[in-house]
Amino acid sequence: MKNLLFVAIFFLGSFIHAQEALTYQTPPKEILELAEAPLAPSMRMDSNGENFVFLYRSNFKTIEELSETEMRLGGLRINPKTNISSRQNYYTNIKVRVGRNNLEEPASGLPLNGRYSNFSWSPNQKMMAFTNTVSNGVELWILDIETKSAKKITDATLNANTGMPFSWFKDSNSLLVKFISKDKKPLIDTKTAVPTGPTISVSEQGVKAQNRTYQDLLKNKNDEHNFEQLALAELYKVSLDGSKTLWKENDMYRSLSFSPDGNYIMVSTIEKPFSYLVPYRRFPSKTTIYNADGKLISDFLKIPLIEDLPKGFMAVRKGKRNLSWRGDKPATLTWCEALDEGDPAKEVEFRDEVFELNAPFNGKAKSILKTIGRFSGIEWGNDQIAIAYDYWWNTRNTKSYVFNPSNKNAKPVIISDRNYQDKYNDPGSFITKRNQYGRYTLDLIKDKAYLIGDGYSKKGKFPFVDELNLKTLKSKRLYQSKLTDKVEGIISALNI
Repeated sequence: MKNLLFVAIFFLGSFIHAQEALTYQTPPKEILELAEAPLAPSMRMDSNGENFVFLYRSNFKTIEELSETEMRLGGLRINPKTNISSRQNYYTNIKVRVGRNNLEEPASGLPLNGRYSNFSWSPNQKMMAFTNTVSNGVELWILDIETKSAKKITDATLNANTGMPFSWFKDSNSLLVKFISKDKKPLIDTKTAVPTGPTISVSEQGVKAQNRTYQDLLKNKNDEHNFEQLALAELYKVSLDGSKTLWKENDMYRSLSFSPDGNYIMVSTIEKPFSYLVPYRRFPSKTTIYNADGKLISDFLKIPLIEDLPKGFMAVRKGKRNLSWRGDKPATLTWCEALDEGDPAKEVEFRDEVFELNAPFNGKAKSILKTIGRFSGIEWGNDQIAIAYDYWWNTRNTKSYVFNPSNKNAKPVIISDRNYQDKYNDPGSFITKRNQYGRYTLDLIKDKAYLIGDGYSKKGKFPFVDELNLKTLKSKRLYQSKLTDKVEGIISALNI
């Protein structure tokens, strides 16, 4: 009996010891120094290469950040308390260098323990806007490059749940900003809410609908309610002194994009019905064109719910896709449309056709290009020269074309046709420069364009600069790194 009593007391003592309140421990100094070694800063440079903004961040998130609330809705991961992505990466310090040969200095006026993101140069490149996330929301701040000082111009009421929450007006004196809706309703706690009915999915008889498996989808009406409340926003025009005027009422704003001349704004909104099968990017949407004063110019595009597509990774929907502004024109919209009805199994000569339409966007669209693979973008040059890209996942092929956007009858010339996973034969990226509209277009000297490449080889990485004659397609190497004791990287070219 005494032995049994001794064993019982021993185990009781062990149990009490196991319940001691422990705090997070600090590793030995050597390990801590290694873990906290500062990362190289990220750099933002103006188009003249004269002024620089250096952004510093930690290699790790804090325990507080890792403990923040996260809601997963429609493919988004949102912190409902701050109204920004719960997976957002933040910078924690900002330094500014004014003058190419000067030293960087800490920006003044920054808050303690700031969490900075969404950096954007003003059109005149004298300022940079950014957001600061605090415990209860997202603020908008402005950094003055010349004075190296920052100031807050809004309260923590921005809505960054669906991406970039602001865009600069052309005059650099104001911004178009997404704010949390004043009509936002309380969110439903889905862990405690009692369902009012079953969740019903309806399948149309006889229709095949093959879909990929997506994460974080909506599951029921409570999710629908929460997604809508978190996506709802109001658009305000905010001046640099913090004063603001309502620009557009409540809506589920997805993106804002100014035309190069700043006279038009392309606004994309999320529409209903929502889906339990696909993320929000395939929910119905509407793209509307307004002028800078908010006057309706065109209800340009309405896209229905896209729950079913043909089989294959290269399947796309029918109709207009990849809607964007042409960078070398004041206000010209471009887009592509599938020539194979979006079905990669169909054998066709060309997969996509690219169109353009000038302001005020009520005329007939002009065809400017057809691509062999799936269209993936254009780098604009001038009226006679542009570079287009396509790709085809099944074969890992990508092509680049030089074409004349003003002459459809001039046959595009393929300048690169390769496997996009082949790093050794990557020709590099074309050098661009900032034009009169503040957009980056091809840096052309007569018929010559220039490329910066990483220069991967069996012996290592040796970045290069090439000159490419777009008429003869002959290239000339202007520079290649020969360093073997360190790794060189070429960011951009200031002078050719």
